[in-house]
Amino acid sequence: MVTSTSPDAGPATVLVLDDNDTTRYIVGSWLRRSGHTVVEAVDGTQALALLERTPTPELPEIAVVDISLPDMTGFEVCERIKRGPRTAALPVVHISATAIEASDRTQGLHRGADAYLTEPIDSAELQATVTAVLRYTRARRRAERLAARVAALHRSTLALYGATDPDALVTAAVLGAVRLGAARATAIALGPDRDTLHLAHHDPAHPGDGAVRLLAAPPVLLDVIAHQTLGDATGTDTALLDADAWRAVLADHGLDGAGLPAGPVALVVARTKPGRPLLAVVADRDAVAAPDERGLLPQLTQAAALALEAQRSQAEEHALALTLQRSFLPGRLPAVPGVELAVRYEPASARSEIGGDFYEAIDTPAGLLLAIGDVAGHSLEAAMAMGELRHALRAYAIEGHDPQTLLHRLDTLLTRLRPGLTATVCLVLISPDRRSIEVANAGHLPPLLRLPDGSAHYLTDHGILLGLNVPQPPPVTCAVEPGTTLLLVTDGLIEVPGEHLQTGLDALREAFADAPPELDRAGDLLLSSFARAQTDDVALLVARLH
Repeated sequence: MVTSTSPDAGPATVLVLDDNDTTRYIVGSWLRRSGHTVVEAVDGTQALALLERTPTPELPEIAVVDISLPDMTGFEVCERIKRGPRTAALPVVHISATAIEASDRTQGLHRGADAYLTEPIDSAELQATVTAVLRYTRARRRAERLAARVAALHRSTLALYGATDPDALVTAAVLGAVRLGAARATAIALGPDRDTLHLAHHDPAHPGDGAVRLLAAPPVLLDVIAHQTLGDATGTDTALLDADAWRAVLADHGLDGAGLPAGPVALVVARTKPGRPLLAVVADRDAVAAPDERGLLPQLTQAAALALEAQRSQAEEHALALTLQRSFLPGRLPAVPGVELAVRYEPASARSEIGGDFYEAIDTPAGLLLAIGDVAGHSLEAAMAMGELRHALRAYAIEGHDPQTLLHRLDTLLTRLRPGLTATVCLVLISPDRRSIEVANAGHLPPLLRLPDGSAHYLTDHGILLGLNVPQPPPVTCAVEPGTTLLLVTDGLIEVPGEHLQTGLDALREAFADAPPELDRAGDLLLSSFARAQTDDVALLVARLH
């Protein structure tokens, strides 16, 4: 009897197809003595029907097929096995007492057989052939599975780096763990705010075909897992716990394990920087059982930790940049008799870079100067340039320069200190008697006036944007009545990618005409109505003249 200690040649379920009862019994006996399980069929129709009704996980691993059958040849049986999507990888060993010529063997191998034996068959030769075919087939299947899971790891890594928030990230991580072989898995991470634990769980036993669920859990859960694995160290680590040990760990910390695999489990964790909370994937231990695949789940977890660190770094950098940006804006608006003011400023979403939108209100001897502007681009340089322009505007305005001169000086400053950078600026000087305004617009959205009768219109006269060293036209003077309301905005309020800007301007005019008389309410309404899918900063300045 031939035996093998190789895991690639261990016992298998073997289909023996032969219409000769004696041959079928002898071949089956030899295989059973080697530890194999044998299922039998007497003709091709019976064998193919058996394969058809057998669930895929329970299919035989190898078929021993006689060539001479009553209903079809063994060659035809082999071809039909190889054509079936469920059985295409099933290896076939032909045996024959009649088709023994070299041409017969060649035909059998060409038509899909993996080996060909002629009778009289030697027991040792048959068992060695079955062992060799199994060894090759299992090695090939393992290599194919490993290749598929490496490809799944790459796809999952791309999904992790494409995740835009912690919930999307833990969802991508748990789906990646399932693609790598985990039947049940949970991904756990502490968000950038360090207060919210994000947990995604996949369990096929739950309704919805095992859909991923986002669950709540106490932040202490990560501390429990850290105690079992990395502690305070960095890198990746894997701890294997049986069901009792895992339940005991949870019970010791007052946790019920809801939303977690019940055990035995593999705790796979990663931390990329000292002092950061770790990211954990908890999966059934089978997910790290195969030696060739043992490193895949740790790689996925490491990629998830790196992606989370990128989110944390971006959130921290954005918060710092936003603080800097806000420091460039006015701390308060001046209180000027006869003019009521309100302002709204909304930064872009946390995933966007900071921009260069700004506003200003300066009480000067010539009247109240209102300004709104936007430095081109979304970067720290744009925000720095915005701060420089606003502070320069205040200095020039206090010196008493008229709006046209102010734009000329700002243009000179920008072209000399920030060559290549451009900006739009709109200045509105309200006369001391509140009965006229001067508008100097360097390429910005036009100011919008709402008259006491409720009608609204734009003041469309404008020059070219700053930063090109081009002279600006004289300001336009416009008489206004008491009760007139003025609106200045940046394009982030109404600009929609793929939509003509005039569409947004028309909608803004109609909304402003119907806005509440209270300035704060009007500002809130415009923000909520227009800045829905906001990807840019928004500045909005409203003034009513009494």
